[in-house]
Amino acid sequence: MAKNRYLVLARTAPSSSEGGPKEGPSPEQMQQMMAKYEAWMTKFADRIEDRGNRLKGTGRVVSASGVADGPFVEAKELIGGYMILKADSYEEAVEVIQAGPMLGGPALFEVRELAEM
Repeated sequence: MAKNRYLVLARTAPSSSEGGPKEGPSPEQMQQMMAKYEAWMTKFADRIEDRGNRLKGTGRVVSASGVADGPFVEAKELIGGYMILKADSYEEAVEVIQAGPMLGGPALFEVRELAEM
């Protein structure tokens, strides 16, 4: 059993938001993408503790001085979702993400080890 837990943040490269709206995949392409994603999820089911979700564009920023609408524009454009993986090392966690079908587009994935309390 893997001994470490990693938070994976799905990020969108800032340059991907330039140039206006892009045409999305066709229904057939979307089905193929989902099939690849589900196959990846099945293959690494023992490593994916929480498959996470996309994040909405709204939120709140809480500090000692109060609460503000957020996230700030920079974060809204960059952080799109999360996942929690189990792995023995950073290298193993990175290998799981690299094996996924999510790479190749504008997405970047930040992998951070969770500190156990």
